[in-house]
Amino acid sequence: MLEVTNLSKAYPTPRGPLSILSNISLSLSRGEAVSIMGPSGSGKSTLLYIVGALEPPTSGTVALDGQNPFRLAERELAAFRNQKIGFIFQDHCLLPQCSVLENVLTPTLVAGANDNDVERARSLLDQVGLRERLDHRPAELSGGEKQRVALARALIRQPLLLLCDEPTGNLDRHSAEVVASLLLELHARQQTILIVVTHSAELAARFPIRFEMSEGELKQS
Repeated sequence: MLEVTNLSKAYPTPRGPLSILSNISLSLSRGEAVSIMGPSGSGKSTLLYIVGALEPPTSGTVALDGQNPFRLAERELAAFRNQKIGFIFQDHCLLPQCSVLENVLTPTLVAGANDNDVERARSLLDQVGLRERLDHRPAELSGGEKQRVALARALIRQPLLLLCDEPTGNLDRHSAEVVASLLLELHARQQTILIVVTHSAELAARFPIRFEMSEGELKQS
């Protein structure tokens, strides 16, 4: 369960606080999938970073699986994110010197990757259609293939929450459709809580729950 309650975010400026998010509340259960649309600067990515425990709110609370991550010490917070949250960004953020398989295994290295992790990574890469690309480097992949690697990497720890910031934003139409279909398919299999921020009306329309962000406020559409 994800519970966001009265969440606000403001940044200090010489002219006073600049409000980015205003009194947002959201409740999602395992297996639910949500899209969030809105113009640039409306606060979509900021909301995602706070929910993903990358940035603290100014006020309000976030609770994932009954735990407020912002009450944790720094090391505990890093472990919390690693175990419970998967991230996919517009830029795949793959390590260029590592193979496809090694990139997917990256989140497991904190605890030391074991045989089960390797088997799961191979299975995920098979599910996203990259069985024959395990030993390739990112430079040898297309944009869509790189994003499929990022999807497998985000799911390697079986996170409760999967957060995607413009996951198809840099892809051509066909690659975007492939990545979107795989994202929803793997979400359904793993029953994560899925939140996708996007400018794509086509991608947003594929989600059963849709929100719009405007001037820091979140409204269901």
